[in-house]
Amino acid sequence: MKTVCVFCGSSAGRDPSFRLTATAAGSAIARAGLSVVYGGGKVGLMGAVADGALAAGGRVFGVMPRSLVEREIAHAGLSELHVVETMHERKTRMADLADGFIALPGGAGTLDEFFEQWTWAQLGIHSKPCGVLNAKDYFGPLISMIERIVNEGFMAESYSKMLVIEASIEPMLKRFSAYSPPAHKW
Repeated sequence: MKTVCVFCGSSAGRDPSFRLTATAAGSAIARAGLSVVYGGGKVGLMGAVADGALAAGGRVFGVMPRSLVEREIAHAGLSELHVVETMHERKTRMADLADGFIALPGGAGTLDEFFEQWTWAQLGIHSKPCGVLNAKDYFGPLISMIERIVNEGFMAESYSKMLVIEASIEPMLKRFSAYSPPAHKW
């Protein structure tokens, strides 16, 4: 594993601890010798992840649609900024650059990006680890919903267990390094 993709909010949220978690995550990824790929923004948790990784000497690759770059929300200090035309291109480029995916707190965009990668892993499109950094139990209700999806028979338990769920980044990165995907559904 060389590069971890982080999906997270373009907002910092109300609780300052989320920003601290994002900064620490970026820093820990860099200290582990890994690069970060993310949405390219200077704002919210996205900017905090990038700042944390850069401050720790890491490489950070941003991927952002031109329309957002033109609104001047791109992070100016990145190792590389990949400018694409659409959100679909953004997600594809991030997936191509990454060896694993982590969701930090965020909104609908975060969930969309993360769920797409988790679905692709279930379908065998890739065999990269997908993790949820459950800071302050932010994803607790989502984890309960995933358990219900399994219990109601809409997903095999092996696909819920393929998610790496941790409250802090260091154990998540350790589990990523030992990750082995389940047998493919098809």
